[in-house]
Amino acid sequence: MTKKKPVVVVTRRLPELVETRMRELFDARLNIEDKPMSQAEIVEAMREADVIVPTITDHINAAMIAQAGDQMRLIANFGNGVDHIDVTSALRRGITVTNTPGVMTEDTADMTMALILSTARRLVEGSHVIPDGHWGGWTPTWMLGRRITGKRLGIIGMGRIGQAVARRARAFGMSIHYHNRRRVAPQIEESLEATYWDSLDQMLARMDFVSIHCPHTPGTYHLLSARRLKHLRPDAILINTARGEVVDENALVRMLEAGELASAGLDVFEHAPAVNEKLIALARASKVTLLPHMGSSTNEGRADMGEKVIINIRTFVDGHRPPDRVLPSML
Repeated sequence: MTKKKPVVVVTRRLPELVETRMRELFDARLNIEDKPMSQAEIVEAMREADVIVPTITDHINAAMIAQAGDQMRLIANFGNGVDHIDVTSALRRGITVTNTPGVMTEDTADMTMALILSTARRLVEGSHVIPDGHWGGWTPTWMLGRRITGKRLGIIGMGRIGQAVARRARAFGMSIHYHNRRRVAPQIEESLEATYWDSLDQMLARMDFVSIHCPHTPGTYHLLSARRLKHLRPDAILINTARGEVVDENALVRMLEAGELASAGLDVFEHAPAVNEKLIALARASKVTLLPHMGSSTNEGRADMGEKVIINIRTFVDGHRPPDRVLPSML
């Protein structure tokens, strides 16, 4: 007798290659219109599915998990961050949670480096000059940016992505500094020529650029608080391709408006998809560079993420522990 395929509900549109493979392997219920599902729709899906595949835009809380059907035993997240899922409540219900770590490391590091260059060299501002008809020719003092070679880069969170950023920045001649929950292995420090700072406050006060690469957890919410942001030098630039909630966005806006910070390059926002109107105004005034959460947006990265989701589902359905299981102790 043919084994029944598990019912897998996918909350958003995924790359065609991934969806095709899911149709082959599972009883896949796909979101062809790519319309965000409401919490009520997600609950309904959890009552019927064996597996649900959410993304970062789907917030799955304890109340929703409590309404899941007894047959639903896996939340296979399409993405690395799981701060939108109540992992503890899922575990209590006997529901396994998985993610897709590692596949977006290089893509996010590339985007981080792009933001460092963009903010320092005023690339976005410069890209509008010719199309807007404002270019009258080269002059020695116009559109001056900042050299990044020889500048200090402070990395908050020296995991996979932080290290990938450090490798790139070092190739550009930047001096690498970092703050992390735990000091990395000596051989990693040596290969990156990285200086460890036990005190985040002290590191912030001495950096030309600061780049955030830590996850959003209760412990990192507003890690860069209003008080801590004040440690940054007026000529410093802040880059965030991690999670918007790590920064007190209102405090950041006030500092940028007051000229207490040179610039910022942001790919994530505290209340995404909503973006602070004051940040948008600052972008129009060329004070910040804002991107619509593009850090991991490559064809290759999305395909790799989908492959990890499929492996996690297949491994779980076959009765084995999926390779990318997430536990509360890991957060």
